[in-house]
Amino acid sequence: MPGDFAAWTAIALVAAVTLTSRLAGAFLMTRIHHSAAVERFLDGLSVSVLAALVGSALAQHGWREAAAVALAALVMMRAGSAVWALTAGIALAAGWTAAFG
Repeated sequence: MPGDFAAWTAIALVAAVTLTSRLAGAFLMTRIHHSAAVERFLDGLSVSVLAALVGSALAQHGWREAAAVALAALVMMRAGSAVWALTAGIALAAGWTAAFG
């Protein structure tokens, strides 16, 4: 089937790009001098990528997702536990769906 071939080709292409980028990143990091500025950039990079993903999801969805993320952030800041934060966010989203549809 043509659809199956296209899907498997896309999966293989994404896998190849992912592998190449990971290997290239490891190779490049052996060539770069690790200064304090580079360390700060790399530390902030993961946070900025995560913020962009969450922001994008919030922009595409509604108040339920925004409330769940806000509650999860609050629990994370207060309790310091990612498990409790995730549980609180999921519980709020599930309860909202059960109550309001």
